[in-house]
Amino acid sequence: MRTLDPAAAYDLAVELATRGERSILGITGAPAAGKSTYAEQLTAKLTADGYKVVLVPMDGYHLAQSVLEELGLADVKGAPHTFDGNGFVALLRRLKEASDEQIWAPRFDRGLEDSIAASIGVAPEVTLVVTEGNYLLLDEMPWATVRTLVDQCWYVAVPEQVRHERLEARHRRYGRSAEEAHERTFGSDERNAQLIAATAAAADALITLA
Repeated sequence: MRTLDPAAAYDLAVELATRGERSILGITGAPAAGKSTYAEQLTAKLTADGYKVVLVPMDGYHLAQSVLEELGLADVKGAPHTFDGNGFVALLRRLKEASDEQIWAPRFDRGLEDSIAASIGVAPEVTLVVTEGNYLLLDEMPWATVRTLVDQCWYVAVPEQVRHERLEARHRRYGRSAEEAHERTFGSDERNAQLIAATAAAADALITLA
């Protein structure tokens, strides 16, 4: 696995966006590693430079909060089994194989803690779809299929102390107490992070963010 600096990563993304057929670029990493922000910034820069790029995050496939509560899974929200993995795989396959169609994808709203259906449009002229999420490299079904559908998958990493601080701050920002934020960060979130870190070796490239 090679390490890419932001400039080299951008150049590679341009190659994917200009090769004559739709490509899918995956960006993964542990919670609060910065993958969502990086994916948003990369997509914005590519779009500003005239490339037809859309960001379709995996988070749109969270199970609904009401479903998680009904199943007793709310406390482990973010674990692999709290997503509709098969639905996400089906979307990626459609994005790859039906690029002549207008496709609509769901978006996760952190304020609502729920997904909003059909809120991200992917038009036929889009040549690069960027997708980001925790489990793009997880070697268990249905997630293992993702690797066969993305053209490149990059792993984003930051120092663990920085990641933990960001994650606690995020939980506080969305209404958890300091104690609840700490317990979530070093409890279920940390178990998920370790699972995700074990997939890093399968990535095409490592992106280290400041």
